[in-house]
Amino acid sequence: MPAPNDEKPDQPGQGSGKDRRDFLKGAAAAAALGVGGVAAGGLLGGQQAQAFPQQTGLPPIGAEIPCSCLAINTPLQIRTSLVSVDFRGGIKVRVDVNPDDPVNSVRLRVVGHRVSAELPGGDSAEQGGGTITIEQNDVDVDAKSLLKLTQRFPPRFEQVMVLSFTMTIDQPDDMLRRAGIRSRKAYEPLVLTTKDPGLLVGKLTQFPPRGDLYQLQNPIDLVLPDDPDTTIATIQKFPVKVGGL
Repeated sequence: MPAPNDEKPDQPGQGSGKDRRDFLKGAAAAAALGVGGVAAGGLLGGQQAQAFPQQTGLPPIGAEIPCSCLAINTPLQIRTSLVSVDFRGGIKVRVDVNPDDPVNSVRLRVVGHRVSAELPGGDSAEQGGGTITIEQNDVDVDAKSLLKLTQRFPPRFEQVMVLSFTMTIDQPDDMLRRAGIRSRKAYEPLVLTTKDPGLLVGKLTQFPPRGDLYQLQNPIDLVLPDDPDTTIATIQKFPVKVGGL
C-alpha cells in the first residue's frame, strides 16, 4: 500500500487544479494578445493601404478637379491677320485609373473646358472687335490626358493635356474682312473646330497646379466643320497659367 503522504500519479491528460488554472490563465492571455495583435496589424495594414496612394501625391480616383486658366498675349493667326488676345476661364477634369501604370500615374478626363477673350477693336473706337470662345466640343470618352509622377522625393509631376475644342468668333465681320474671309451671313458667328488635338504640357511640383505655366507643344489648326482640309485659323502658342488664380 502506498504511504499516506505519497501522491497518486496523475492520470494521462489530467493535472492538478492549480496547473489547470495556470494553463487556462496563460491561454486566455495568449488568446487576448493574439487577437489584439491581429486586430492591430489589420488596422495598421488598412491605414497603410489607404495612405499609399496619398504618398505619391496623385489625386484620388473619381475626384473632379476644377482649375482656373489664364493665357496672356496668345497669338492667333486668322488667315493673313495676326492678333494677340488674352484668354480667361477654366477647366475641370475627372481622375480615372491609368491601366498602363496605375501606381505612378492617372488619366484625366476633361468634363468641362471654357475660356474666352476679347478681340481687338474694329476700324472705329466705337466698334468692338467681338469675342472668341473656346469650349470643349464633345464628351471626352477616350481620356488621353495624363498626370504622371516623375520623381518621388521631392515630388515632381508631368501633366499632359490632350484638348479638342470648338472656337466661336462672335461679331467677326471686320476682322474677317481684313483676313480676307467673307461671312456667309451678316453677324453670324464663325464656328471652327480643331483639326487635330492640341497638346499642353506642364511640369509641376504639386497637383492641382497653383499658377503653373503650361506650354503648347504643337500649333493648333482650326477648320470649318464641313471643310476640314482648309485651315482658317491657327493658335501658334498658348502660354497658359493653370490654377491658383
